[in-house]
Amino acid sequence: MTGRRRFRSTFPLPLTRPVRATALGAVALTACAALTAGCGVIPGATGGSGGDPIKVMTWAPENTDATNKPGMPAMARAYGKWINAHGGINGRKLEVLTCNDHNDSVGAAKCARRAAAEGAVAVVGSYSQFGDSYLAPLESAGIPYIGGYGVTNEEFTGSMSYPVNGGQPALLAGLGRALAGTCGTVALVRPDSIAGDQLPALLDSGLKAGRHAAAEDQLAAENATSYGDQADRALRSATRDPARKGCVVPALGDRTDTFMDSFRRSRDDFPAVRTATVLGSVDQSLIDATGGSSGPYEGAYVTSWYPPASDSRWDPMKKVISEEAFGDNRIDPADAGVQTTWIAYIVLKAVLERIGSGEASADTVRHALDDDLKVSTGGLTPALHWPYEGKLAGLGLPRLVNADVTLQVVRNGRLVAARRTAETGLAGGTDMTATLESADLD
Repeated sequence: MTGRRRFRSTFPLPLTRPVRATALGAVALTACAALTAGCGVIPGATGGSGGDPIKVMTWAPENTDATNKPGMPAMARAYGKWINAHGGINGRKLEVLTCNDHNDSVGAAKCARRAAAEGAVAVVGSYSQFGDSYLAPLESAGIPYIGGYGVTNEEFTGSMSYPVNGGQPALLAGLGRALAGTCGTVALVRPDSIAGDQLPALLDSGLKAGRHAAAEDQLAAENATSYGDQADRALRSATRDPARKGCVVPALGDRTDTFMDSFRRSRDDFPAVRTATVLGSVDQSLIDATGGSSGPYEGAYVTSWYPPASDSRWDPMKKVISEEAFGDNRIDPADAGVQTTWIAYIVLKAVLERIGSGEASADTVRHALDDDLKVSTGGLTPALHWPYEGKLAGLGLPRLVNADVTLQVVRNGRLVAARRTAETGLAGGTDMTATLESADLD
């Protein structure tokens, strides 16, 4: 590995990105048209001044044919209502703007330009696959991006980005470490794409840390409607050693469920294997939809950034949901998007409390984040802070500051904390920084 290699996105879905220069040009034209004070004014510079509400924005795709995260903006609105019902922050109301990026680059750019035009001081707890489209407008306007979902490379490289989790790199390294002591042959099924090309090295970094051989790398079309051939090949690989139960690791994003449907039909023809994957490829709602305890995920290991939803550290979030969004079925406390939004708003609150009675603007929010602010999240993550370059800058991820993962297992149809064993080596939050530093991404 060279210290200067630029890390590509590891989210196993097609990521169509516009050219950065085009996005910057569009931002300049739109900003000039939208701002009556002229191009020299920084949007958000006076947002929240005096007794005005402090504006922030949360965006995510909704009502699309692909990935949807409606719980994230819904959680943001519930948080805003709860804060305002309890006196605001420093006596100031919080105005939460939401936006649907429609899961496309144009929509993502529109949301970012709207945040600038409406004077948002930050974009908080959001999801979009189109980092090049939204970060350029935010950078142009000086608006920080706090707590994205971790789906794009740009979230871990952009100077205006303040991620709260380790994205797919941490999850895959952690999964490899967990499987090293429990599995025979490990078969990885991943997209045949540029993004997918990074996944084996990340999983292998964890396997190597546990003194395990590299995974069998099996490519699959990311838009297939059936994965029968891939399931058969994975099962043949994983059952090669009759002395040790093998493991099959599908990392196909939204297509993981399609793979598991084919896998379920094929697995009876082979010896037993363990399945394992990462959050984002499977969550509690998918486990429920595929049969719960009788479905294909029963017994599967899943790495996550956070503790299971049953953990008492989530009780404050659940209280807010109960008080302000009772009956809103978009907000699932077990959804990693909802959890990420909650943590991102914890960070925002800490920033605004640091600013105190001073001007709340995009500029002051950013300076507070850069001024060695350390945020406690009640044990949901390690204390968060964002130095200019984190420990993983040499891997091309200078903004990745939280590489902790937890290991969960599907037991009786529910995602619960896995018991620590000598084999898995993971318990609670385990820091994958050192493991990722050894990843060979050349």
